[in-house]
Amino acid sequence: MDKKKIVIIGCGNVGMSYAYALLNQRTYCNELALIDLNEERVQGEVMDLNHCLAFSPSKIKIKAGTYEDCSDADLIVIAAGANQKEGETRLDLLNKNSKIFKGIIDEVMKNNFKGVFLIATNPVDIMTYVTQKYSNLPKNRVIGSGTSLDTARLRFLVGEKLNIDPTNVHGYVIGEHGDSEFIPWSNVTVAMQNISDFLSEDEMSSIAEEVKNAAYEIIKKKGATYYGIGMTLVKITNAILGNENSVIVVSSYDESNDIYIGLPSVINANGAERKIYFKLNDEETTKLQNSINIIKD
Repeated sequence: MDKKKIVIIGCGNVGMSYAYALLNQRTYCNELALIDLNEERVQGEVMDLNHCLAFSPSKIKIKAGTYEDCSDADLIVIAAGANQKEGETRLDLLNKNSKIFKGIIDEVMKNNFKGVFLIATNPVDIMTYVTQKYSNLPKNRVIGSGTSLDTARLRFLVGEKLNIDPTNVHGYVIGEHGDSEFIPWSNVTVAMQNISDFLSEDEMSSIAEEVKNAAYEIIKKKGATYYGIGMTLVKITNAILGNENSVIVVSSYDESNDIYIGLPSVINANGAERKIYFKLNDEETTKLQNSINIIKD
């Protein structure tokens, strides 16, 4: 079996929820290295995760890593950076986190990293752009989690409303992972039928608000969101390490606007191979343009 190695940089709630989710699923990963400024915490996390292996469906060699581990890594997941505090928007985090990223990416690239970067740190579209600029890797090999978690929230809420398995709800949240994200309802379907056959305008509007404000609500109630993004990162990881050609709404590079933005993309061992474009109505086109402008600003 060939080695599939992941390095997680940033072992806070998000990084560790991702590591734990990796252990709980069958994944292609068989080597995991953890890096964090707090080295003692990393040692504790490694011990704790290793004690899960007797009951885990995946057999993964887990260790405290250094930046030298990046030289033969297939995937580096960055979950480092300042957390969003109550009342802060994702964009408020920008200045804090771009400084942190410069140091991290310089260290990674010193070690000749040739794999795929997957970014979870907010504001994710901009941090993904920053990662590509600092690393100078091909744009397809740097991706962000984008609106993939928001899409999972959408599918859950529609499924709950209609009493239907969320995996049978087809639709995406697109745009900035932030306040300008939106749901192109004209493309949301259940069993090939448009969502408008199931939900009223008011119900759609209420679900859209709930999706957009989910992170703020969770932060208000428990201080941070991490399980959802942990599972989302595993979904993207499997698509990369398994060369799956899965369509996932990640933050991928948009050439015409020179930004990273959440749109459905084909994900495989090369990262984001290509985007899948679908038709938007006039209102949705305006919303996407608004999202593009906000990220560019």
